[in-house]
Formats: sequence, C-alpha cells, structure tokens
Amino acid sequence: MGPHFLLKPTTFMNLSGRSILCVKNFYKIDDVIVIHDDLDLPFGALRFKSGGGHGGHNGLKSTDAAIGADYIRVRMGIGKPEHKSQVADYVLHPFSSEEQSKLREWIGASADAVEMLLEKSCSDVAAKCSLKGL
Repeated sequence: MGPHFLLKPTTFMNLSGRSILCVKNFYKIDDVIVIHDDLDLPFGALRFKSGGGHGGHNGLKSTDAAIGADYIRVRMGIGKPEHKSQVADYVLHPFSSEEQSKLREWIGASADAVEMLLEKSCSDVAAKCSLKGL
C-alpha cells in the first residue's frame, strides 16, 4: 500500500470535493476516506459506510460530484436540532462544554478507526470501533 495523506480542505465545506479531487489526481490516490459530521446520529456516535448517498450533506454532495460516491465514510454523529429550520446554526455552533469534555475520546476512537480502515473492511472496523454516542 502506498503513502497516506490527510487532507483538511481550506475551501468552503460545500466545495470540499474540489480539494479532494485535486489531491486524489495529483498523488494518484485510489482509495478515499471522508470523515464528516452526521446530523442523523447522536452526538459522539461513530459509524462507517462504503458508498451511498449524500443525505443532504453539502460536503458529501460536492465530493460525490467531484469523485463519485464510491469512497469510505466515517460518520461522526453530532445530533440534530429540535427544528429543521435550525440546522445551519446548529452545525456552525461550538460544542457545549459537556460535549467538549468528550471530544478527546471521540476523536481518538475516530483516528483509531481510520488507521484500521487502511487495512480492514468497514464491517470489521465497525465491530471494533463503533460508538453509539457519548
């Protein structure tokens, strides 16, 4: 297996597919893992998926348009607001102090999972690393 790259696009989130495509093409990368927030999972949940739809996530829409939908997704649950009209403010709002106290564990589990995904399937990693929420 070749070298691995971690990319944090500096574009707007809804244009992140452009950054991914540029790096993918420049370094001739075949396999991509995208780590993203997921409103449909409770805060602290961690799930893994290969392929699929964007579920309305603008960053995934951009990625799908740029490289197709055949990539691994590490879904990090952030919960959802009470009303759908609050989504934009909700995803841009800082984590609460209670949530911040759990970030180290959550990010650590996510990093461990990504390392495992380099060698194992989503289902194998899910059996060892999935979190239902914190």
